This record gives sequence, C-alpha cells and structure tokens, in this order.
Amino acid sequence: MRKSIDQINQRIRDGNAHVVTAEQMPGIVAELGEEGALKEVDVVTTGTFGAMCSSGAFLNFGHAEPPIRMERIWLNDVEAYGGLAAVDAYIGATQQSTTREEQYGGAHVIEDLVSGKAVELRAISRGTDCYPRRTITTELLLENLNQATMCNPRNAYQRYNAAVNTTDRTLHTYMGTLLPSCGNITYSGAGLLNPVTNDPKLRFIGSGVPIFLCGSQGMVIGEGTQHSPAGGFGTLMVTGDLKQMSQDFLRAATMTGYGVTLYVGLGVPLPVIDTEVVRATAVRDEDITVDLIDYGVPSRNRPALKKVTYAELRSGVVNLNGDEVRTSSLSSFRRARLVAETLKNWIERGSMELCIPTRPIDPKKQVRPMHETVKGPRVLDIMDRNVVSIGENEEIKTAAQKLLKGETNHLPVINTKGRLVGIVTTFDISKAVANPQKASLVRDIMKKKVVTTTSDEAVDIAVRKLEQYNISALPVVDAQNHVVAMLTAMDLGKLFGGRWLK
Repeated sequence: MRKSIDQINQRIRDGNAHVVTAEQMPGIVAELGEEGALKEVDVVTTGTFGAMCSSGAFLNFGHAEPPIRMERIWLNDVEAYGGLAAVDAYIGATQQSTTREEQYGGAHVIEDLVSGKAVELRAISRGTDCYPRRTITTELLLENLNQATMCNPRNAYQRYNAAVNTTDRTLHTYMGTLLPSCGNITYSGAGLLNPVTNDPKLRFIGSGVPIFLCGSQGMVIGEGTQHSPAGGFGTLMVTGDLKQMSQDFLRAATMTGYGVTLYVGLGVPLPVIDTEVVRATAVRDEDITVDLIDYGVPSRNRPALKKVTYAELRSGVVNLNGDEVRTSSLSSFRRARLVAETLKNWIERGSMELCIPTRPIDPKKQVRPMHETVKGPRVLDIMDRNVVSIGENEEIKTAAQKLLKGETNHLPVINTKGRLVGIVTTFDISKAVANPQKASLVRDIMKKKVVTTTSDEAVDIAVRKLEQYNISALPVVDAQNHVVAMLTAMDLGKLFGGRWLK
C-alpha cells in the first residue's frame, strides 16, 4: 500500500485526515504493525523547543523624514547589522546589549517586539546627498515595521550530545552550568519528537515545506549551517513572519557565563505515504543514542566518555563509571509536545496542507572544520625551557635560596621519579620562613593541585587558565608529567609584543 501527498491533502481538505504526533506513533505501530499504521495514519507531527542560538530577524523600518541611510543601528542598545540597505537591518539573537551585556540581547529584542513592547531604534549615518539625515532615535512597535521576517540560519538540530565536566571547577557553557568532577549531566533536544530524527533521510523536509515556527506558519528554506546529517547532526534553515508569532513559543534567555540565546518552538508535519515513513516515525527515545562529551577539554574534538540514549537522559539519572549522575534538560519536552499538538490541530482543521520539498536537502553531508591558513601561537612558541625545580623532600631553605637567585617566582616540585607533584611560590616560602617551627620540608608547604599546560596547547587556552585560577605561571608537562618548561606572565608579554600580533 502507498498513499500520495495529494490524497493526504484531499483528506485534510475534507476534514478526514488522521493526524497523530510522533510521540503517539511508536504505540500505534506496536499495536497495528507497519502496514496497519500506514493504513490508519495520514500525517505525523513533530516538535522541538530549545535554545537555538543561530536565529534572528530581518527588519524594515520604513523611510524617515528627512531620509537616513542607517549605517550603525541599535535596538534597545543591541547592535543590529545595517549593511543591507538604507532602512533594513538584521538582528541576531546572540548579539549582546552594549549597556546590559549578557543580561539582554537580540533575543530579548525579538521577544519584546512579539510581546507588544516598544523598542527604541537608534541609528547614525555619515549623511549623503540622497540621505542627508545623520541621526535618528524613535520608539517602534512590531506593527510599525513594514516587514519583520524571522530568518534562522541553524535550527532544529537532529540531536545534541550530552555534556559533563571532569575538571575540578564549574564550567559555564552553551550546554548550561556543568558542575566539577562529573557532578551533573546536561542535554537538549526533544528525542522522539524531533523533526529530523523522524525523517533522517530528509525525504519530506526540504525547501518550501510548511512548518510550525514560534506559533506561526513558517517554511523550510533549506539545510541549516553546520548541517551534518552523516553524523546525526542535521540542521534546518527556516523562516516565518514575526508578526504572526507567539511569545508562548519564543523566549529569550541567558546562559550564565556564555551569553544570550533564543528558545524557538519548531515543528514539521510528515506525510505517511509508505512503510518507510512509518518505520522512521516509530523511533523511540531508547533508539536515539548520543555521546556524553567531556566539556572540560578545551578542544573541538572533545572526548566522548560513553554513549547514552535519550531514554536514559530523560530518566533523570545516568550511570557513569559506577556513579549515578543526575541529568537535566536545557530544552522543554512539554513545550515540544505542545508544538506537535498545535501543529496536529492546524492540520485537522485544514489550515495547513503538506507538500514535497521544492529542493531536497542532502542527507549524507558531513560538516568540516575551519580551514586555518595561519595557526595560532602554541605554548611551545613562548615557553621558558630553563626550568628551576625542587625536590619534594628538600628543605624549605634550599627552595628559598633558589628563589632568591631571582630566576623564578615559582618552583615546580618533583618526586624521585622526576614527576610533578606540587608547586611552591615566593609567597609560600616567605610564610614558611616566618614560621619555621611549622614545616621544614618542601612537601609540607607545596600546593598539590597544580594547574598545568602542555607544549602543544594553544596560548589562548593557557591564558584563560591563568585568568580563571588567578595565577601567574603554569608548569609545562609532557605525557609522563615531567616538567619540560614554564610559562609565565612575562613569557606572554613577549608574545603580545611580538610577531603574533602583526
């Protein structure tokens, strides 16, 4: 048995279409089988509601009197891109306020407009013969704009990796706050409700396909940026009319220590024309696996600690190395369910019909990393190889003598095998010398938790370690934890005054 989209659309027009959500589909297939489900169901609706940073809107303000060609534009002190035309702008969701920084950004401007609030437009120009005005400040409502078109370059990720932190300090990331020592696991995505997960071959999701977008009827433009379905990370570029959207499905948010983002509700209806569609839309949370990634490693290629399913993540607890670690979602499954239900109601009422993509999206594409023609500086380029160290069993006065030579303010402490076990500074030594009765050996006063770097680590990462831990030097260690060099603030001074900034 096979159905056509025309047959399904006729049933929608007649009010006879049987529409179910992707959450209901696995149970229907389990009860009726694939052929029975194909006969019974005409449309499966999907939904997701989560942080989609790569979002924004094109705005047309209309011409002022006298006219101005707006070259720099701010909306509630959030800068919008003005390099389009005289009175057009694009405001990105993650752009931060010049006054409130991460507490307010482009996402908040978009939400304020949708919720009916007035937004201050401020713009400047150099002035031209045809656009003589140089400045303008005015308040605008969404209804005052000629066009307000949401255009999101990357939405509806097929799935997200889960995140954990193996370091000894709290991390603030786009995956939320990650507690030290694997204290929590965060994840995002709607699992079995996710649009692309229910159409992994992208047979029915492509250019021109109607969708639910923030409470309005939108459309798929094509593949999203960083579209990588070959690895299970397909994305969509989508658009819709901001004037038709609802604050119920569009919310601004701030990720502490990371920045502003926009929560977007998005759903795609899928026509059930054959058993392949039935099989794809019967996906369960138990079938969807993701990597649990260690965000404590500051690299594009972070290590995966294990694979987990959405069913495990949604259970609230994941077993990691014998410990039960609590999980928390950064997205709202309840709101994703409401997206799918609302889309279902639209189709049942006949207010949305389906179509095949006017241009298909490649289901086998693999994203590539940035092509870098100039590599950033590494610790190797500036580290000091003349290391002055001290044994853990040596006397404090020996350490003091080494420090008094003025060659260093930090002494890496090594054990009998030459491996790093601690560090002492001039301050540690001065305290010990002032109270000689309390300690006599270096091991008694050394700091055992040492922040280190490696020779191939990027200088930017090493600098961030210095800032985060409020220290002024890092031992450079090899794979066996032998100290091969030191990196100090003085070494960084050489870098910033040298050829890397030219």
